[in-house]
Amino acid sequence: MKSQNIVRLFFSTLLIGAISTLITSFFVKAESYKEFLQPFDLFELFGLFVFFIALGMVFSLISQMGFFAYLTINQFGLGMFRGLWTPIQLLLILFTLFDLIYFRYKGSDGTTPLTIYVLVALALFIYSWLIAGLKAKQTNRNAFIPALFFMFVVTAIEWVPGLRTSGSDYTWLMIIPLLSCNSYQLLVLHHLTERK
Repeated sequence: MKSQNIVRLFFSTLLIGAISTLITSFFVKAESYKEFLQPFDLFELFGLFVFFIALGMVFSLISQMGFFAYLTINQFGLGMFRGLWTPIQLLLILFTLFDLIYFRYKGSDGTTPLTIYVLVALALFIYSWLIAGLKAKQTNRNAFIPALFFMFVVTAIEWVPGLRTSGSDYTWLMIIPLLSCNSYQLLVLHHLTERK
């Protein structure tokens, strides 16, 4: 990949993270905005915008680190495990699905119903499946499992800080930019690396 493409990918992903977090904040942190609308305080409102844009850039950086770490791990896995790398990724996908449901439920001491964890894990899995299918359609069918692994397992790992916060605001505020940035990077990569 040319260095100008890496720079373009970096800044465009940064922008996606900033915008998606700002838009998500309107829904997740609506009470924060209401606080500065009545009475209207432009300076505080601007500060809130800057805060969520900067937070989105941080989420974008987490996404980009995860993406480039996965590209390295994938090459390492292909070289070391060869034909076993695909089944290993499938096992890790299943373990992550189990982890997102069972261990999170156990960690909550039963305060949150199990169905909530099942629905969240399934929603993330279905979204990852759709993006992986789109990636396989755009490139080749062998890209499906690596794309699913990246979208599901790597996103879940990147989401850990959001999952550990008290309350659900930052949990939801973090996952939307992560999914947006990860989807964008995955779907644009083959356009940046293809030789003309």
